[in-house]
Amino acid sequence: MEARITEQQLQVRQVTHFQTSWTEEEPGTDGTFSVQLILDEGAATHVIRPTADDLDVLYSLMKKESAVYFDMERNVLMFQTQSIG
Repeated sequence: MEARITEQQLQVRQVTHFQTSWTEEEPGTDGTFSVQLILDEGAATHVIRPTADDLDVLYSLMKKESAVYFDMERNVLMFQTQSIG
């Protein structure tokens, strides 16, 4: 009998949407960026807090790639899986 994997057991999910926010800290200091990743059309969410420089790169990659995945166990964003060969 084949074991079934439940949604709660999935560790890698597709990023289907994302929302970027900026929070002011103290006047005259750098604020904090946060990105809410919406995974598998809302089945799960995760918030990351990149630096401004990292946010530029992440935003470019997320807009460019046709598929972005997030490994919930290791907190890793993965961009477009490609076959070898």
